[in-house]
Amino acid sequence: MHWIDGTIIAIYFAALIFLSFYKRQKNESEDSFLLSGRTLSLPAFVATLVSTWYGGILGVGEYSFQFGVSQWVLFGLPYYIFALLFAVFLAGRIRQNKALTIPEALENTYTRRTGMVSAVAIFLLVSPAPYILMLGLLFQFFTGSEVNMLFFASLTALFSVLYVSISGFRAVIRTDVLQVVLMYAGFAVLLFLAIRYAGSPLQVWDQLPDTHQAPLGGHNIQYLLVWFFIALWTFVDPSFHQRAAAAKSPATARRGIFWSVGFWFVFDFFTVTAGLYGFLILGELDNPILVYPELGAYLLPVGLSGLFFLTLLATIMSTLDSFLFLSGQTLGRDLIARYWRPDKSVAITRWCMLLSAVLGILLIIVYPSVIALWYVIGSVLIPGLLFPVLGMYLPLFRLRSGVAVWAMVVPFAVSTLWLILGTLTTGDLYSYAWLGWEPFYPGLFTAIAIWLFGREHRFFG
Repeated sequence: MHWIDGTIIAIYFAALIFLSFYKRQKNESEDSFLLSGRTLSLPAFVATLVSTWYGGILGVGEYSFQFGVSQWVLFGLPYYIFALLFAVFLAGRIRQNKALTIPEALENTYTRRTGMVSAVAIFLLVSPAPYILMLGLLFQFFTGSEVNMLFFASLTALFSVLYVSISGFRAVIRTDVLQVVLMYAGFAVLLFLAIRYAGSPLQVWDQLPDTHQAPLGGHNIQYLLVWFFIALWTFVDPSFHQRAAAAKSPATARRGIFWSVGFWFVFDFFTVTAGLYGFLILGELDNPILVYPELGAYLLPVGLSGLFFLTLLATIMSTLDSFLFLSGQTLGRDLIARYWRPDKSVAITRWCMLLSAVLGILLIIVYPSVIALWYVIGSVLIPGLLFPVLGMYLPLFRLRSGVAVWAMVVPFAVSTLWLILGTLTTGDLYSYAWLGWEPFYPGLFTAIAIWLFGREHRFFG
């Protein structure tokens, strides 16, 4: 890394600290610290949601390099569909709800125990581990250092804790606005130079193998459907709920998601196309997760390479800071402070962000793969959260109060057991299917069965 690139990155980190301190309120209320006083404007809403949803940029690159356009089919299309449904059916209702978080809303709708169990699940769901892993790999690559990746991962995670804890959600919003600009600008420059080097996208398409052109990328339909159903994550994702709750009005929340889907479509085009160019220009890679950094280092001159590194860094950190904040809030405010010291919820949330970062670092030692982390977390937790969360806002999915906690616990247990049995029977840490079924399916079928028998209102009469 040239000193010019290093200077650019240092300026970026200084800007994050400045934005966090800017107009900081010394004694913030819960509403202000967690939801920025529910005054989020449409542009800020779009910027923070768009940037937060793309933290897995290196995982996206890894998949597009290996399997081509199926990346869009698995990681794009399903999320557009469920995000639009979220906008139509949930966003406005969430904004009108007085609860500050999902666990609080579940407790108000069902029982205190339901809220506590959901807080544990959501704390795990928003684990920052995948993003800490990507930052460690990114810094190790661009510095050319032989230092263990965990060293860089730990430093960047702790830095994120520092600047987010200063102003809470306001810090997340301000830094996301900067980061979303860097995201689009960096990939636009990379694609411009890639087209000049290798030809137009149509020319590149003709040179791709069949696997990279196929919608499923060589995978079977069951694998596709698992990732499609994992996109149900949208309905239970705390970052969606938090931003909808923080919007200036229900209409702002709905329109913000519609606009965000449009921006995601454009960025997906950028990322898929860059992955395909990387496949053709770079050839075989020892570590496909680094296809974007490798392509940037190959094509970009000094200065621009630093800016592109900043693009990747900003994309990942926009999600890392949000997930650190959400996990710290869930553990600190919804579990510890809510049932122990409600008057210290903001201070406890700050300390729990640090704890979340440490736990995330430990998790990447066990699962050092971004795709594996997403798959395991989504497969185990989404089936159990889906119906209780939907039931808060949609009468069709409302459960009886005594059933709601079991609608979470039992699917969690089934999916976890299935995942363990699949791993043990194959002897492979990254193989999860048992009896030919991925763990998401038995968890989801269990959740559907409990919903059918435990609904608050019957289908007929």
